[in-house]
Amino acid sequence: MWIYGRNPVLEALKEGRVRRVLVARGVEAWLLRELEKLGAEYTLVPRIELDTLLRTTHHQGLAAEVEEPRYAPLEEAFLLAEARKELPLLVFLDGITDPRNYGAMIRSALALGAHGVVSEERRSAPLSPLALKASAGAALKLPVVKVKNLPRALEEVKQKGLWVYGLDVRGAKTPRELDFQRPLALVLGSEGEGMRRLVRESCDELFRIPMREEAESLNASVALGIALYAVALGRGVG
Repeated sequence: MWIYGRNPVLEALKEGRVRRVLVARGVEAWLLRELEKLGAEYTLVPRIELDTLLRTTHHQGLAAEVEEPRYAPLEEAFLLAEARKELPLLVFLDGITDPRNYGAMIRSALALGAHGVVSEERRSAPLSPLALKASAGAALKLPVVKVKNLPRALEEVKQKGLWVYGLDVRGAKTPRELDFQRPLALVLGSEGEGMRRLVRESCDELFRIPMREEAESLNASVALGIALYAVALGRGVG
């Protein structure tokens, strides 16, 4: 599998997952120094060769062939929370099929203290090169989990003591009215359809982000970032 973009490739090199690296001629000298610092052997090629190989011009002059991304078991998210000595915070995504949004949401989850991102095998974007680039390398640092059935996985984490909060435009509460000082699973649906009925019914609380009336909705990754920041504030972080 080929990945591209500077952050994803550099993170993959740090993880030791790279088989070979291609660099477009004419990239900045600092990038070559960074590759050499990481011990990467690379081949300089014409930029058009990367355009053709990757079918995009948004590769930032850098591509790497890597092993297929590994999905983590759900337990890894709990182990990460335990290692950090933090209350678990998991993000569950229902029907996020756009790879850019998916990658951006993984990036927000890492930046704002979540311990894992969980989605369903059949109703989610895969960890494609586009998603990996949008995550800016975050997908290689955080447990990314795929489950066969999202409602069943939510019931499983509830059995482990997590409260399930669903972000929904029709939610009765706002973040100010919720208790975030508890183990949490934060659930977000797609922009168009929101959460499916069974996923919504698995939630202990439904909340909304207050918005001006003329704004119909928020981009899914933006909404997740706001919700995760509300959790961080509720936990006294930031």
